[in-house]
Amino acid sequence: MDRLKAEQRVNELNEQLRGYGHAYYVLDKPAVPDSVYDQLLHELIELETLYPDLIFPDSPTQRVGGSPISGFEKVTHDQPMLSLSNVFNEQDIRDFDKRVRNGAGDNIQYVCELKIDGLAVSLIYENGQFSRGATRGDGRIGEDITANLRTVRTIPLKIKKSVSLEVRGEVFMPKKSFHNLNEERGERGEELFANPRNAAAGSLRQLDPKIAASRNLDVFIYALGGDGQNYGLSEHEETLQYIDALGFKTNNERQVCNSVEEVLAYIEKWNAQRTSLSYEIDGIVIKVNSYLHQQELGFTAKSPKWATAYKFPAEEVMTTVRDIELSVGRTGVVTPTAILDPVSVAGTTVQRASLHNEDLIKEKDIRIGDRVIIRKAGDIIPEVVSALIEQRTGDEEPFSMPENCPACDSELIRIEGEVALRCVNPQCPAQITEGIIHFVSRNAMNIDGLGEKVVEQLYREGLIADISDLYRLTKEQLLTLERMGEKSASNLIAAIDASRSNSMEKLLFGLGIRHVGERGARILSEHYGSMEKLMNASQEELVEIHEIGEKMADSIVSYFETEEVQQLMERLAAADVNLTYTGTRIRVEAGANSFAGKKIVLTGKLEQLTRGEAQARIEALGGTVSGSVSKKTDLVIAGEEAGSKLAKAMELKVDVWDEERLLEELNK
Repeated sequence: MDRLKAEQRVNELNEQLRGYGHAYYVLDKPAVPDSVYDQLLHELIELETLYPDLIFPDSPTQRVGGSPISGFEKVTHDQPMLSLSNVFNEQDIRDFDKRVRNGAGDNIQYVCELKIDGLAVSLIYENGQFSRGATRGDGRIGEDITANLRTVRTIPLKIKKSVSLEVRGEVFMPKKSFHNLNEERGERGEELFANPRNAAAGSLRQLDPKIAASRNLDVFIYALGGDGQNYGLSEHEETLQYIDALGFKTNNERQVCNSVEEVLAYIEKWNAQRTSLSYEIDGIVIKVNSYLHQQELGFTAKSPKWATAYKFPAEEVMTTVRDIELSVGRTGVVTPTAILDPVSVAGTTVQRASLHNEDLIKEKDIRIGDRVIIRKAGDIIPEVVSALIEQRTGDEEPFSMPENCPACDSELIRIEGEVALRCVNPQCPAQITEGIIHFVSRNAMNIDGLGEKVVEQLYREGLIADISDLYRLTKEQLLTLERMGEKSASNLIAAIDASRSNSMEKLLFGLGIRHVGERGARILSEHYGSMEKLMNASQEELVEIHEIGEKMADSIVSYFETEEVQQLMERLAAADVNLTYTGTRIRVEAGANSFAGKKIVLTGKLEQLTRGEAQARIEALGGTVSGSVSKKTDLVIAGEEAGSKLAKAMELKVDVWDEERLLEELNK
């Protein structure tokens, strides 16, 4: 395909994929199957590889930035991002309404919106293109987090009109994503996030955009940054409709209210129904609808007089700790859980609450038999807030973590730098069953029908001892299980058989190697192409791969050097499980250009390209961008203020280019 036709096709694909992405992520109404979207995306990647100058900033391939950054630059907001005053009860709301009517007359409408518990952001668009995103900060000065915001798929990189404007919104983490993230962190022995808001804020302040991309963040846009009247708009609700039409995601649960009574009814409705939402809200925002009335009411030094935020009361309830149970996860982490007298919290009955680790139990002095206060962290995960020490009778029992694993009686250890206790026995039955449950999960081998209960039953009945045994199961064996019918058994055998052909990254993630998540498994599979090559890789080789750190490399080497794992891989191969990477991979032969097959390091500040743009174009030409300089580095690109990496490159006599030379080679 010549360049002219390629450019036409790239433009067509960009337009199609933006439309499909908007339907999927913003409207929640997929327009085409995932396979169709993936096929078009792969076609776009191939064209951008052939013609790197056709990689546009709003291309769907540019969602995730490249190299980690050293810090966030400060951004001054053109219009301050003011905070809202708060109200806490009906009388406060009526007082607010009275002040509004005294200042702007009785002909008042309000727009009530759900108050999303996330992080406020400002998004700047120039001629329809997303150009900069920033945090609220102190209201006047925030931080530039553009690279991280580009990874949020509900933020359009190009809007439907070629206009320049600022919009403001709230980035948040959906409840399901928050739960999954904390589950993963718990398995790794890492500190858990307290609530979805903290998780969202922490994700947007990661220096590596790829971490933000993995967190499944979302956004609701709720305002224009400037005066809506500049766009011919006279009301806040009209502005939200205009924002909708541009392709932004707004919250459609909002309501125009003609009286304070309607406002109170709206608050009562969502206070009762908020647990049904897939995201966290902590109140209701009440805004005067008319811009003319807003101007008449004006501002205080800190907040507008025409808006306020009603805050939901925190729901905390009392119950009794009847016992503390221990569970062992697939990585060996032993987690204590409080068994409670059933109690209703935030709309659901709670009987269990995670106590996370021994340190937390000691810090809060939680004992069996204690009366305790509990709540749901982020209205999702039950947690014990505190023990009511003054209500103790003397019959309460202090709790201590055991010295041995509750599942296999092996000695528990605490790894340096971690708060969690671990069982390190590879034959621990609890770890084996949890590992198999992980192996068959949707994001790993995706064996439909093999749920937790079925896995536990198969293990208990002695039909499986490890993951390789799944591929030796017969229909007759499955029919011996409780509640396993003829059709279910046939479907399960078919699902197991279909998983044999999964690409290597699915298997690698399913193995459950510590520190190897989905992205790490994909990177390793693309790089090595086969399990055999990965098994023979050294720690030194692994850390040279971009995004593979020392912890992950050490974990991989330790895992594959054990005799039990090597025998497991042999059994999987004998069962015809695919051990090679069969996904889409762009291969450029070494020597085809100045970058193919070379290990390259970017350092210092580039003037004409961002780090992410430079990395994307280098990788599209077959180069590998690394984060550190070593003897295996082929080339260092040094921008302004390059520091220790440039010095090391000079010491090792590695080739060094400036940005001008980089652009010359990229544009050949």
